[in-house]
Amino acid sequence: MTAPLVTILDDEPAIRAMLSDALEEAGFRTMAFARATEFEAALQSATPDVCLVDLSLPDRDGLTLVHRLALEQGASVIIISGRAQVQDRVTGLELGADDYIIKPFDPAEVVARIRARLRRDRPAQQTAQTARFAGWTAHFDSYILEDDAGRETPFSHAEGEVLRLFLDRPKRLISRAMMQESLGGAAGESFDRAMDVRISRLRTKLREDPRNPRLIKTIYGAGYIFLGDVHWG
Repeated sequence: MTAPLVTILDDEPAIRAMLSDALEEAGFRTMAFARATEFEAALQSATPDVCLVDLSLPDRDGLTLVHRLALEQGASVIIISGRAQVQDRVTGLELGADDYIIKPFDPAEVVARIRARLRRDRPAQQTAQTARFAGWTAHFDSYILEDDAGRETPFSHAEGEVLRLFLDRPKRLISRAMMQESLGGAAGESFDRAMDVRISRLRTKLREDPRNPRLIKTIYGAGYIFLGDVHWG
């Protein structure tokens, strides 16, 4: 089995070297880049399993790149940044990042976070990749929502995690605690806000009435319920 590929995008040579050494010692393959243009060119021929992205890049806004990666690539995206404010973390997660690690960090923590991320991805890869519900088809292999007329709407990896959680448990209450346990991340205001944004975006893509959603219902003080019938495969 080929070892998972982790790409590292950071303009600090010492950080690139430290992460590359730690990840390769842990059994991962790595590719490291100092500039976003080099990284994006490599994506034409490489398919990473996890992308580590710094936000302070010399040639591109890191948040914009994270958002594009989340929409267009199947890889998990983990931000590594010196920006420690809560709003920076929330914004990164809202734009589609799967995790946020603050500099300075212990490389062993990064290795552990990547392994945890890949463990959460593995069950989805071993089960059905297509779900049909309420006139929609969700393609989890291509991150596409397709309506009955064949019109396609992309969704991010992070949005797909939440959607799959709902589709795996239709007509059952999903609490905030269950979401945190299933999706990972530190419980608290940042996680709750990130989940609210992902669910809001899913509702928009499913053309839900925000005042009276018919599929993803909020149960105030308890969590959410997905009300549609779901057929996998």
